[in-house]
Amino acid sequence: MAKLHWEDFTPGRVFEHGPRLVTREEIVAFAAEFDPQPMHLDEEAVRATMLGGLSASGWHACCILMRMCTDGFVLNSHSMGAPGVDEVRWLLPIRPGDELILRATVQEVRASRSRPDMGFVKFLFELRNASGAVAMTLTTSLMMGRRAAGAA
Repeated sequence: MAKLHWEDFTPGRVFEHGPRLVTREEIVAFAAEFDPQPMHLDEEAVRATMLGGLSASGWHACCILMRMCTDGFVLNSHSMGAPGVDEVRWLLPIRPGDELILRATVQEVRASRSRPDMGFVKFLFELRNASGAVAMTLTTSLMMGRRAAGAA
């Protein structure tokens, strides 16, 4: 399959990837290593909180999103990385047994003013659970190589 270039991304284009099953074991392992708060580690302690049950760390959700995005289309593109993340929102807990779908919507594209070989693609990424509810959103621009590097 031909690699995706900046020119292949148009506002409104949607990519969907998944599903990906989230397990209790991975939630606890990630939390133990990177975010050792009780709501991500201790099912008994979290029952009395507003979460009401074990949930994945928001940072774990970000990593899941990145993996799904990378496997879904970034590795098949002329990605040149990203200059940062504009916004991350954790809207619903991600629970053991959740099957997540990644929905990536192109919001806007613009050519780089200083680098004619690349352009920016702004995405709204959504992690949705099996019922379609949005658990997390992330907005960022990816830098993509251009097919016509010298094009205006």
